[in-house]
Amino acid sequence: MAHKASDGFVYLDQREADQTIRVDLAVRDLALVVALDHNRDQQVTGAELNQARADITRYIEQGLTLSSSAGNCRLSGDQWGMTRHSDGPYASARYGIDCPEGTVASTLHYQLLFEVDSLHRGLIQRMGAEGEQLASLSPDSNTLSLSGAAMPLWQTFADFLWQGVVHLVLGFDHVLFLLVLILPATLRHDATGAAGRTTLKQRLWQLAGIVSAFTVAHSITLVLAALNIVQPPIAWIEIIIALSIALAALNLFFPVLGRKTWKLAFGFGLIHGFGFASVLSDLASGTSQKVTALAGFNIGVELGQLTLVALVFPLLYLMGSHRVYQRAAVPAMALVVSAIALYWAAERFAGLPAM
Repeated sequence: MAHKASDGFVYLDQREADQTIRVDLAVRDLALVVALDHNRDQQVTGAELNQARADITRYIEQGLTLSSSAGNCRLSGDQWGMTRHSDGPYASARYGIDCPEGTVASTLHYQLLFEVDSLHRGLIQRMGAEGEQLASLSPDSNTLSLSGAAMPLWQTFADFLWQGVVHLVLGFDHVLFLLVLILPATLRHDATGAAGRTTLKQRLWQLAGIVSAFTVAHSITLVLAALNIVQPPIAWIEIIIALSIALAALNLFFPVLGRKTWKLAFGFGLIHGFGFASVLSDLASGTSQKVTALAGFNIGVELGQLTLVALVFPLLYLMGSHRVYQRAAVPAMALVVSAIALYWAAERFAGLPAM
């Protein structure tokens, strides 16, 4: 559940009279709705994917509808193949768009994979004669208007701001890392059990330093990755993210990485930024709205992060006045988080493609 969120990518080109649309769906997502692993060996080969081509294209054509003022448009298959996004292999289908009476498609309706994953998002890039659009479609908002002027920048900003909030709150690996980072600021006693060493004001300053360091660090790498300046392999990034969670948790009791939590937050935050960027880096570069989407998404991540801290920190700080919290609850949370993170790391390492 801590892998990159499920996303489908739709590239719509309406700049010429011959309209085209390309749809990329992750093979691991398609396996939920189409029988791909025919020999049930837990692997999908190229031959099995080709064998399922008719079922895959039928599924895409049923879940993606384009219409114009004259009625529904027809999709005619143009190309079929494989592509790769940051989280692995995708099946890709490219279609020509034939609308009644030679009209231009004015509405896109996206319904793919929502029936098996309510968190799935359809990420749309549209190139039109009047401008460009970047949009994110969800079960509650699955229709995009293609007529008129290009989508206003504020709407793109707001759309991806919300996606940033969702990405942080539902990104369980990032949430667990943030939890581990704020735990030291919730303790009212030092390691010897002495009380009164640190005031609430000092704890809040400590918390602000930790959150700020994490924010600055992951903002740097999010921008670098989303703008395709630096593109590390997401599979290895996910492994390092999982290991960073385990190391941060164990560092609470064996501070081999030091007791300066803000330094830990900054160092590992650089890695987490590449994980955040996986949503935007998979949209084609060169669109004028990508910077707007990036700004909205990054601010959304920060809002989600601040909301989480505002909800969790007061509760944990109140619990910090009890000795059992420091002596039992915190060690138990750290051990559970470490175990989960190490399991994620092992699972992700086992899922690496063969060299």
